[in-house]
Amino acid sequence: MYLLAFAGACVLVAMAPGVSTAVIMRQTLRAGRGSGLAATLGNETGILLWGLGAASGLSALVVASQLAYDAMRVVGAVVLVVMGAQALWQARKGSPPAEGEVVPGLRGPYLAGLGTCLANPKAAVFAMSFLPQFVPAGQNVPITLVTLALVWVLVDLLWYTLVIWTVARAKAWLGRPAVRRRLEQVSGVVLIGLGVRLAVESR
Repeated sequence: MYLLAFAGACVLVAMAPGVSTAVIMRQTLRAGRGSGLAATLGNETGILLWGLGAASGLSALVVASQLAYDAMRVVGAVVLVVMGAQALWQARKGSPPAEGEVVPGLRGPYLAGLGTCLANPKAAVFAMSFLPQFVPAGQNVPITLVTLALVWVLVDLLWYTLVIWTVARAKAWLGRPAVRRRLEQVSGVVLIGLGVRLAVESR
């Protein structure tokens, strides 16, 4: 029963738009479903690592250490600003690759998703505060936290697969050069804004 309740909570969390959604949608628009899926897998790898960190106590260390938290916050802000600047540069340079064009590898999108998740200290805070709420009394805490992390990843994968499919289906309209340039501009501004907000905000 607690797994069902946790899965429902994960659906609500996944549906809330955030940095991961912006990164995954941009990769899908730029280079198709494969790139969006690679970014999703990178993001979910990060979530799984934070879940394992919660089970081992690493997330608690990040939450407790102001220095570790601030260092991650600055790194995360830099990652977002760089990605936003790249999007603005892409919009200025011209249209991103169209559907069917050769896109050089999926390593970049995967690392973009992974880096965005791991460099976000709020992911550590979230894993540390969200997962333990669903551990039933009397259960083995580390094993249960790992199980919850796996459920979290599964729900995220299903949700983002739906997002990727929807964006890919809309590419006939979204893929027009003028629209794609505008979307790159918007995603660039959003990513830079999120990076600046992460850099200046406190806990």
